Amino acid sequence: MSEKGEVDLTGAKQNTGVWLVKVPKYLSQQWAKATGRGEVGKIRICKKGNQGKPEVSFTLNEELTTIEGIEDKTVSAPREHPFTMQSVGGQMLAVFTENSSDKIALEGVVVQRAECRPAVSESYMKLKRLQIEESSKPARLSLQLSKPVTTNYKPVANHEYNREYERKKKEDGKRARSDKQQVLDILFSAFEKHQYYNIKDLVDITKQPVTYLKEILRDIGIYNVKGTHKNTWELRPEYRHYQAEEKTDE
Repeated sequence: MSEKGEVDLTGAKQNTGVWLVKVPKYLSQQWAKATGRGEVGKIRICKKGNQGKPEVSFTLNEELTTIEGIEDKTVSAPREHPFTMQSVGGQMLAVFTENSSDKIALEGVVVQRAECRPAVSESYMKLKRLQIEESSKPARLSLQLSKPVTTNYKPVANHEYNREYERKKKEDGKRARSDKQQVLDILFSAFEKHQYYNIKDLVDITKQPVTYLKEILRDIGIYNVKGTHKNTWELRPEYRHYQAEEKTDE
């Protein structure tokens, strides 16, 4: 609806009368298929004398009678649909439309109500029977398979990241713990060349398990948790002895 809530009342000024007609679901579905093709059928109105009620019927276009998809079968919709006329019953009913710009317009006031029903015929009885059978089917069915299904997703026995984790775990397990003093000598030698190392580089240099190496590093080193050298190890001040050129850089 528009921001101001305006309604186009041109239909009221023209005193346009409209019919409100209830139609079967299959009929509205067939009409929807005719979008852009124009005519969907014809309405015939016959009057009986001056006082008699008019007889109204709708005839569906023949090319719209084919209904597909019910139990994977193709059936024909009835063509003839007589109207059962009803009074408005003192009610004030109107028909409104809304366009793409959210503009509401009054199309007219309901002057006649009716129900469009299919004429009883062989095609209608077949259609009704299939609709009942379709609606009575359970939503889920258990089926016995004659062969394994190979097109669906297969679960992975072991994901790549799990295999990578196991590989690293085995490599660490294979690393034999060296004598602590021997590891200290290797560490001090490495820290003479560079001030900062991450744990991965120290593992490669010492060839020691990570857990064992961290135990030794806690005794002689400091782990930086922030700053320029975040996530690296360096020696405690009392153990530092760097090469002259690296000291000059600092």
